Amino acid sequence: MTRIRDIAQQVIVKGYLSLEDERKLRSLLNKKYDLDDFKAFMNLQWAVMDRRVKQESLEQIRSCLTKPTSLFS
Repeated sequence: MTRIRDIAQQVIVKGYLSLEDERKLRSLLNKKYDLDDFKAFMNLQWAVMDRRVKQESLEQIRSCLTKPTSLFS
């Protein structure tokens, strides 16, 4: 069984949080988890905030916001 701490560790090592990783974490966070999983998730959150881990969903949002728009398209 996949645990939050396993996903968090893999994400921190590769430095990238994919949409699929986010989906898995969301699913696991909706179930019972222990203190070690909670700590691992918090460490992942800090890594994202410190920009040691890039987050695919945020990159997609940023790219949409920076695309030039045309009034005639």
